Amino acid sequence: MEGLRLIVGLGNPGREHERTRHNAGFRFVDALADKAGARFGIESKLFGETAKIDFAGRPLWLLKPATFMNLSGKSVAAALRYWKIEPEQALLAHDELDLPPGAARLKFDGGHGGQNGLRDTMKLLGHGRFHRLRIGIGHPGHKDRVTSWVLGRPGNDDDILINRAIDDALDVLPLAVKGDFNEAMKRLHTGKP
Repeated sequence: MEGLRLIVGLGNPGREHERTRHNAGFRFVDALADKAGARFGIESKLFGETAKIDFAGRPLWLLKPATFMNLSGKSVAAALRYWKIEPEQALLAHDELDLPPGAARLKFDGGHGGQNGLRDTMKLLGHGRFHRLRIGIGHPGHKDRVTSWVLGRPGNDDDILINRAIDDALDVLPLAVKGDFNEAMKRLHTGKP
């Protein structure tokens, strides 16, 4: 399988959303940019902020949509078109209610699982054939509390666990960038090299 050329972090723009659970995807690409010594710049024609890094010996675009989460697809679709990248060469990092804090999982294709950034992207692409990095944020226990949960900030313990999941995902990312998704998944999902 081909490697990755684009990594998108899903989240909501603005300071008030910065450390919320819903912005786990932004936190992931921010950590990746930091690691590579890159800074994001505004790219209005792509409706977001972008950075280009060299990672695992390959050029890689990073994108943070400046639209709100439920309109993320506009930015993702524009970036894929502009850089002539196939959806299969993209990884979307997002928060995942169905995983506990501290867990991160790689996945290819499938549904949106109620995640609005994925839902909008799939609506605009007409399919879900792209890679996802699901960063666990846990579930509040009742569906009526989901909105305030995802838009809220995690407690200190959960925040540490979310950061650990991001670090674990960064550790296996070179494998995914080079196209070795099976090995990346094995290491991330079992915690064993």
